Amino acid sequence: MARSSAPTSSTIGAPPAAAASLYVGEVMHARLKPVGHRFHYRVMSLLIDLGRLDEADRISPLFGVNRRALYSFHETDHGPRDGSSLRAYAQTSAAAQGVDLTGGRVLLLTYPRVAGYTFNPLSVYFCYDASGALTLVIYEVRNTFGDIHPYALPVRAGELGPAGLRQQQDKLFYVSPFIEMAMRYHFRIVPPGDVVRLRILETDSGGPVLAATFAGAHRALSTKTLLQSFLSLPLMTLKVIAAIHWEALRLWIKGARLVPRPASPPPPSGFAANRHDAYNP
Repeated sequence: MARSSAPTSSTIGAPPAAAASLYVGEVMHARLKPVGHRFHYRVMSLLIDLGRLDEADRISPLFGVNRRALYSFHETDHGPRDGSSLRAYAQTSAAAQGVDLTGGRVLLLTYPRVAGYTFNPLSVYFCYDASGALTLVIYEVRNTFGDIHPYALPVRAGELGPAGLRQQQDKLFYVSPFIEMAMRYHFRIVPPGDVVRLRILETDSGGPVLAATFAGAHRALSTKTLLQSFLSLPLMTLKVIAAIHWEALRLWIKGARLVPRPASPPPPSGFAANRHDAYNP
C-alpha cells in the first residue's frame, strides 16, 4: 500500500507510552460572524490505545473498558458503534486511504463516559505506522441529533512539522444549526505528547466563521487523578451537552439564523448509519 512521506512523531514529541492517559485543559469556541460569540470551559479528555484495551482496563478500579465504572470507555460509542474492534475499524479506514498501520499504534482522544454518560462533539484517532510516524488522522464528528461522521485524512508530505499538523477538509456533515454547510475546516493539531492541542477554523467564501480549540496537559491515568478530576470537574460530560444547548440559546437570542438540516451523507463503508445515544447507567 502507498504511504505518504511525513516526519516521524519524534519531531513533535512521542505520544505517551501508557495504554491510557488523561489530558486536562480548556475548550474554547469563538463565533466570528455574523454575530460574535465566545465561551470556554475546563474539560478532561481520555487518550486510549485501541490496541491495548485489556491493559487499559486494569489501570484503575475507577476506570473500565467496555464495562461500567465511574469513568469508562466503550467501543460502542465510536466508529461503527456496534461493539466491534475500533483498532480494526481504524486499520480498515486507513487501508481505504492507502495507508498501512500494520505494527503501529492507534490512539483515540475522546471524552470518557462519566457515571455512564458521554457526548463527544469531536473525537480524534491518531494513527501511527510501525516506524512511529503519524500517517493518518480520523476526525470523528458528532451532532446533537445522534448522527456521527468521520473524516479520514492521510498525513501528506509537508503537513506535519515541528509546529504540528495542518490539514484541510470540506464540510460534509451537518453539525451546528447556526452554520451553513458550504464551509471548509482547517485543522491545526499538536498530536498528543506532553501536551495536545486541537484548533479547528471553519471558513466560508468570505473568511473565518468559527474557531474552536482544545489545549490539554498530559496526566497519568490513575485512581488519584480520576478522583481529582471527579472533584474538580464533576459530571463533566453532562456539562458538555448542557453547555452546547445553553450556548445555542444565547446565539439564538443574539439573532443567529437557524440553518435547515439537510440529509446526512452516506456513512463510509463499515460505519453504522443508526442513531445511538451514549448512555448506559
